[in-house]
Amino acid sequence: MTQSKSPPGSLPHNQPSSAALGASLNQFTANDFLPANRAGLTSGLSRPSLSYWQDAWRRLRKNKQSLASLFVVSSLLAFVFLGPLVWTVDPNHQDQTQISIGLSMGATAIVIGDRNDWPGLDASPIPAIEESTQELGAPANLRTVDVVSTLGVRLAWDPVPGAAAYAIYRNEIAPEPDRLGVPLGSTQAPERVSYEDNESLQTRRYYYSVVAVNAAGVESTSASTLDLDLKPGMSLDLAQETKADAKEGDIIALRAAPLGTDSLGRDLLARLMFGGKISIFIGLFAAFLETLIGAMIGGISGFFGGRIDNYIMRVTDFVLGLPFLLFVILLKVAMGIGPGESGITALIIALVVLSWPGAARLVRGQVLQMRESEFIHAARMMGARPSYLLMRHMFPNLLGILLVSLTFNIPSAIFAEAFLSFIGLGVAAPAASWGSLCNDSIQNILTHPHEFLAPAITISLTVLAFNLLGDGLRDALDPKMRANE
Repeated sequence: MTQSKSPPGSLPHNQPSSAALGASLNQFTANDFLPANRAGLTSGLSRPSLSYWQDAWRRLRKNKQSLASLFVVSSLLAFVFLGPLVWTVDPNHQDQTQISIGLSMGATAIVIGDRNDWPGLDASPIPAIEESTQELGAPANLRTVDVVSTLGVRLAWDPVPGAAAYAIYRNEIAPEPDRLGVPLGSTQAPERVSYEDNESLQTRRYYYSVVAVNAAGVESTSASTLDLDLKPGMSLDLAQETKADAKEGDIIALRAAPLGTDSLGRDLLARLMFGGKISIFIGLFAAFLETLIGAMIGGISGFFGGRIDNYIMRVTDFVLGLPFLLFVILLKVAMGIGPGESGITALIIALVVLSWPGAARLVRGQVLQMRESEFIHAARMMGARPSYLLMRHMFPNLLGILLVSLTFNIPSAIFAEAFLSFIGLGVAAPAASWGSLCNDSIQNILTHPHEFLAPAITISLTVLAFNLLGDGLRDALDPKMRANE
């Protein structure tokens, strides 16, 4: 069958005629040509257009854990750097009236006069010594002489017939017949019926026991015990530095110690702020340097590839194989830093030299992937030099990864400094860091745990907060996370 064709000049059957087109155009009015309503067009958007960093901040705020960590990190930085402006206590000031005390707010001390050269008390007439080894009785009338305070305790008692000497014990719990406490000493004479104790006294209850000793040097099984609640005492000359008209017997208000004091009477809160400056400075400075050096080395290795990449990666493997502790010791010896001296410079150098390979490997992997991207090829075709490609195209796209790496390197550096200072290879007196504070208080951890717990908890909280913040930043700065929302 043949199909009929339309004659030349005629319209196809499925095309409207000119009359029909004119009729359809007449159906439009002036309102159809008004400007579009922009509010109506944008009302259907799911969210406004955001930049890369604005969108990363939006996603970070959704992570409650990371947001809490950011608040903790900010609070710690304010505590360390702004806290000394509020708490103006000298971190190196030693107050012998407040040694190893716990939390103290508004404590007072009694002013004590000159306590030097106390002659003691002797029995008169001199008691006779019983030569036999018979059982002796307990000293009677055990009492205190003068004011009892942390500056000293003076004891006196009545002589025991036949005793050759007297042994004195001190305990912090109620004594038992076979466990009287720590032996303080003995009188070494039958007529001496007094004893003065001023050995590391603290604000607490003590139990003093006195036992008679026969001529054979055997102590009696019966003892006299006296329990005393010691209050802070302050020498007259020290009290007059605080209050010019102070006199013996006055009550002087002591400075508050919200976290207590250490074994030398130094305020722990002030020392925690002072030590935090050094710990955080080492953490931030060392982490920044190792991240920067690692990024530069990794970027060069990944961009050029070939032999350069091979040589750099072998050097990286060599550095990773170096023992950190041995390297720190050898570096301190090479720099002439002796035992007991602070090696902050050596510590920072060791952290930077041995920690940059992590950031280098991370950046190298990203650059290897990025150098095959279309925008890098386009820049090369336009004549861009390698240095321009690295600094203007690659590194700006690596800022997110470097920021995450820096956030993870900071707690590692802080913990490394704390560890080295704890074992005596880092910060040493008179400087202080959180690690050295733990080292100073480890001997008193059983009797005064607050001295150790304050810096230990601060180190743990700082390391945990930075790690959680780095984990949140990794999720917020990863462009692939946008597709999962």
